[in-house]
Amino acid sequence: MESLYLLIPVSVLLVFAIGVVFWWSLKSGQMEDLEGPAYRILMDDDSPQKTEEKDLQASKRTSVDADQST
Repeated sequence: MESLYLLIPVSVLLVFAIGVVFWWSLKSGQMEDLEGPAYRILMDDDSPQKTEEKDLQASKRTSVDADQST
């Protein structure tokens, strides 16, 4: 019973702190666009142009080699 005298005020302060942090995140625009960053990760093109050209040339060589072997 005596621990409740400590736990209840601590829990009230914790709820208040969480509410303040949540309110701050709403006001600062943290929750404006929840889906945009996920789409930007998927649509981001990190490969350099030279690598793509090499891959294209390698795939052309592979298809030519396959045609010659048949």
